Amino acid sequence: MHAFLPAEGCADPLADELRREGVQVLPASGHEPFLLAETLPASGYAAFARQTLPDARALSGCSINGWADAMIEALLSHLGDDDPWHLHLWPAYGEGRAGQHRCELIRSAFLERLKKRRRLRLRHEQASLTPTTALLQAALTAPDAGLASLTPAVRRRELRALVSDFIAGDIPHAEDKSAPSRAFAKVIEAELRLGRRIERGQTCVDLGAAPGSWTYVAIQRGAHAIAVDRSPLRDDLMRHPRLQFHQGDAFKFRPEQAVDWLICDIIAAPQRSIDLLLEWLREGRMRQFIVTLKFKGDDEYALLDQLKAACPPLCTDFRLTRLCANKNEVTAFGARRF
Repeated sequence: MHAFLPAEGCADPLADELRREGVQVLPASGHEPFLLAETLPASGYAAFARQTLPDARALSGCSINGWADAMIEALLSHLGDDDPWHLHLWPAYGEGRAGQHRCELIRSAFLERLKKRRRLRLRHEQASLTPTTALLQAALTAPDAGLASLTPAVRRRELRALVSDFIAGDIPHAEDKSAPSRAFAKVIEAELRLGRRIERGQTCVDLGAAPGSWTYVAIQRGAHAIAVDRSPLRDDLMRHPRLQFHQGDAFKFRPEQAVDWLICDIIAAPQRSIDLLLEWLREGRMRQFIVTLKFKGDDEYALLDQLKAACPPLCTDFRLTRLCANKNEVTAFGARRF
């Protein structure tokens, strides 16, 4: 059984997305807010899932020690003595401090019991995830029930578009009062999820750039920005020596040579943004990209299936995610194959 945690307010879009992939969503089993299924999506993507627990086991009637024992069983039955691992443990029910306090008690019991049973494994707990680290996830859907899942390092790599490196797939919104708007937070979050960031000396094309929040991130990092919009950016950005501003139609702009990043938060129909991204990928115009797809309502979500089919062969890494910082949007981001 596999468990999918929907992005906020996206349980129905996620269920529809999984069904389009031929995944049968199982009846509610008391483990809400998760959606359960017997198979993973064949495409490897679930845009409206915040986190996925592959090969999850359902737990019920667990005391604190019962939780600890179940987590130890998940860990010891799938890893070798020298395999490093990392634990994500969180309450997926209620609000306030009670659930978090229970998780702290479970973690303490887990580590103490693990220490007694196999001291060697305790030494291989990693403070953070690395490419060689297995991920043990335990989500409480009630004080005495929930889901546990272990994803070995190789499997994590295979499922990197489904299994987030962040607890519950959640990334708090970045804060910067100097940015032209809060939209800059989408760039920061996409970079964190991808494990790549805009760097000094790189060149970024920002399509539909005004008022300039995404260009602002590039400039702050020491990158060169080519901003394209019918309207100018904020005055201080327009005066910046590392900015080239092109006034005109962002959909018609073509760089003179391949750039390091295409960043695009343009307000447009989702099909236009999809076509733009695919054209840039096929023409090899950028090495990495972050592109927002904006929706009105929910009747066009199925358009995302075009990207699931067309982008992976063109990319070394491709993600399609409803970011925490997104509204009625999904963000496509990744690295092009050269």
